[in-house]
Formats: sequence, C-alpha cells, structure tokens
Amino acid sequence: MSETPVLDVADVGVSYGAGFVISDVNLQVRAGEFVGLIGVNGAGKTSLIKTILGLRDADAGKVCVMGKVVSQNHVSPSLAFLPERFEPSWFLTGLEFLRFSSGLYKVKWSDADYELYALRLALDPAALRRRVQTYSKGMRQKLGVLAAVMTKAPLLVLDEPMSGLDPVARTLVKDLLLEVKGQGRTIFVSSHILADMDELCDKVALLHNKKLQFLGTPADLKAQTGDDSLERAFLHFIEVRRAA
Repeated sequence: MSETPVLDVADVGVSYGAGFVISDVNLQVRAGEFVGLIGVNGAGKTSLIKTILGLRDADAGKVCVMGKVVSQNHVSPSLAFLPERFEPSWFLTGLEFLRFSSGLYKVKWSDADYELYALRLALDPAALRRRVQTYSKGMRQKLGVLAAVMTKAPLLVLDEPMSGLDPVARTLVKDLLLEVKGQGRTIFVSSHILADMDELCDKVALLHNKKLQFLGTPADLKAQTGDDSLERAFLHFIEVRRAA
C-alpha cells in the first residue's frame, strides 16, 4: 500500500458559530481500504463528509486527499461522491447521466458497458433510455452507485449507498463495491445499516460526542463490548460513553 494515505483527516474541527460539532478528528484511510463512518443522527458525520468533499472548510486542522489539501478552493479530482439524497437531473435519461458523470472524470465507456453494469445491479438496461423522472427510488439509487463506480475515481465517498434498495439490490451493490475494493480503489462509506458495515468494512470509525471515539476493525469493536453483532456493539459502546 502507498505510504501516503488516500484520505488523511488531521485534527479536524468543524463549527457552526455556537461551538464545534466535531473536534480533533484524526483518520487515515489507505489505498484499497474499505472504511465505514458510523454514529447516531447529529453526531457530525455529515459535517465531516462536507469537509472531506471541500463543500466547507475545516475550522481547525486539515483534510488531504491523495496528499493534497482539500478546501472550498480546491476540490479533489480524485474523489467521487454519492449523496444520501441522490436526485439526478430529471430531464436526463439514465444513459445521459452516466455519460455525463464519466465525462467529468475523462473516462469513456461504450453504451454496451453501461448496460452491462446496469444488469449487474438488476437495473433493466432498457430503463437507461428513459428519463430519470420515471425512475423509482431504488432505480435512482442504483444509477447513483453506477455513476460513482464508473468514474474510476481512486476514492469513493458514499453516503447511505443502500438507501431505498431491496435485499437483492443491496447484495448486488455490496458485491460491486467489494470488486471495486479489489481493484485497489478506496471506499469511505457512511451508513446506519451496521450489518452491511460489519460485512464490508476493514475498519469502522465511530463518531460520538463530537469526537472520533473508536477506529478499528468491526471485530475489535465487538470484542470490546462482548457483543456478537456490530449493531449491538455500537449501542453498547455509546451507552457506556453516555454513562461515563
């Protein structure tokens, strides 16, 4: 693995006037790692992701992607993002959206390639010829996952990528993301579906009470709390922190 982390969050703090919502966050993600960001609502996950994307500047510390500082004046070209509320431009067809997304990263695919990838997520290739305004929530989500993956970006930042997906589609998306990881690309995911995080992640980063309280393997977190599932380990962990 490269000595320089693909993602380096160093002493990052983010405030919104009344005080810091996250502070002193340190996190390194190296090439080929699959890291999950977990925490309760309001823990600061969105603020951290916005800072990684360069949508806002850190009020303390810095974020680097591929060794270069990210800010509102420098958004990393090495990163592709899937937002939690993914809403592609309604007037585009699915195929036009995929072409547009790939083109932003100067990646060229044939229409047949897009159709093959669509099949892999059980998205009817014929639907790619329709405007996305006709898509269900699950179809739009599949399109968003495909668009992010097909940029070939070294770092994927995915916010709730399984949102709106049925069990079959979730399994297909997980298979695709593990294949992406196998290519040496790096994946940073925020999700409330902790069973998926347990299955997919090399490490989980747990944000709570404005701080990064845990960074390690899902197995390590479960071992700390004596729980069999990551979900129960997470609940046990934050309950102990509340009582402390």
